[in-house]
Amino acid sequence: MMNKRFIGELSAEFLGTAILILFGCGVVAQVTGGGFPNALGSGDHDSIAWAWGFGVTMGAYVAGRLSGAHLNPAVTIALAAFRGFEWRKVLPYIGAQFVGAFLAALVVRFVYADQIKAVDPGLTKATQGIYSTSPGPHVSMTTAFFDQIVGTAILVAVIFALTSVVNNPPLANMGPLLVGILVVAIGMAWGTNAGYAINPARDFGPRVASWLTGYSDAMFSANGPQLYFWVPIVAPIIGGLIGGAIFVFFIERYLPAAGEQEVGSDKPVADKPVDTGDNAPVSH
Repeated sequence: MMNKRFIGELSAEFLGTAILILFGCGVVAQVTGGGFPNALGSGDHDSIAWAWGFGVTMGAYVAGRLSGAHLNPAVTIALAAFRGFEWRKVLPYIGAQFVGAFLAALVVRFVYADQIKAVDPGLTKATQGIYSTSPGPHVSMTTAFFDQIVGTAILVAVIFALTSVVNNPPLANMGPLLVGILVVAIGMAWGTNAGYAINPARDFGPRVASWLTGYSDAMFSANGPQLYFWVPIVAPIIGGLIGGAIFVFFIERYLPAAGEQEVGSDKPVADKPVDTGDNAPVSH
């Protein structure tokens, strides 16, 4: 039987990921569905990038104390590979993240049903992007795959930098805010090739929710008949492992250990262990 603490961790991952999706899929629904006649201002790519980032931040503040607010299977796996997070917790965490994303996407689907019906009554690929990602126009599956690897590698490498106590981490409880800004930056720099899923739960949970509620092409690329759902699952996991390895190889192995004198200073590094995942924030 699971103990109370572990149940709390899973509950935090569930709710934190749900909040991330409510902001993220919600803003895409507003931008997409708000385009029909007489609608008020619906937003643009920048509003999408900022809302996803804020969603990450808010989800992290909700979940951070209990679970560390991974909110992303790629982050969870990278923390297990490089930060001592317990492997036995990996699948339960991923399950909680998926369920949170799935149920939150159903809420978005219900609340925005009228606007979606107005702009896309057939529930086609024209509005599928509210829930899940796909290659942009003229972007191949191969390019989309490597795009997701690069975006997630950036995400995890910087998260590791922000959560290492011997690498000048943010003070107090600023970590979630800075990771949210990181997600905004990734969206603005790496958003057009494949929609910057960089998170298997964020993509697959809402994708399944849309498929079950009428989007028959949800598992396919918007550019053709190719099955695409696996790309934002596999590529971010690979990218997360690469990003974690990059930080460990290029930065972490050169950092002073906790308690050692910092290079160029007479002050020791804080005598505190490097974060193992219990307090490591978040992801998109």
